[in-house]
Amino acid sequence: MANRYDLAGKRAVVTGGAQGIGLAIVKRLLESGAKVAIWDQDGPLLERTLGELGAGDQAIGKAVDVTDAAAVEKAAAETAESLGGIDILVNNAGISGPNTSVIDYPIEEWRRVVSIDLDGVFHGCKYVAPFMVQQGYGRIVNVASIAGKEGNPNAAAYSAAKAGVIALTKSLGKELAGQDIAVNCITPAVAKTAIFDQMTEEHINYMLSKIPRGRFLKVDEVAAMVTWLVSAENSFTTGAVFDVSGGRATY
Repeated sequence: MANRYDLAGKRAVVTGGAQGIGLAIVKRLLESGAKVAIWDQDGPLLERTLGELGAGDQAIGKAVDVTDAAAVEKAAAETAESLGGIDILVNNAGISGPNTSVIDYPIEEWRRVVSIDLDGVFHGCKYVAPFMVQQGYGRIVNVASIAGKEGNPNAAAYSAAKAGVIALTKSLGKELAGQDIAVNCITPAVAKTAIFDQMTEEHINYMLSKIPRGRFLKVDEVAAMVTWLVSAENSFTTGAVFDVSGGRATY
């Protein structure tokens, strides 16, 4: 039986929440009593997910492209109005991009990966954090990656973007440290989700070979970590990086 955290009355936003790790986080937050707004660029998938959740007015959805700053700003304002505020933000939306060398990496693909994986996190923080500042409380978790610590070969854009997420987290954590707003990130190893469809078999096997646990991460394991990080119990730690890599990380 999973540990329970009291998130009753809390209002959350989860980006990329219609599937995979994001959906596991959404479910855990709902189980803990939070109201959740799922932001996802895939409108049809979002509607299907909301129907399957069957959470009634505890879960709402917005089709949002996190690379579009104006769209994120609008979604933040509308979500805050719908939920009565925003206490929790989980920046989870991301893509892996192609598996190829830096020399052969297409410029347009580099920009697309960085735009989603780094700019998207910045936009979420920039436009949701003000609501937390106004109310004097908030919890932000940015989903980075073990690749952001170590740099995976043939995944330069993804690795660089996730390293940027780690640095962004540390900067914002320090900026908001004088308030009851915690900003942390996690660095998970790879989990079996739709992101596998974007990777070569060779790259998947490489990542598995690097995990001392000898298996892939389970999405529920990520959700468990995130749920504690967004709870009121996480009252001191901020600007920190929480490892979920099965022993791969050495720092």
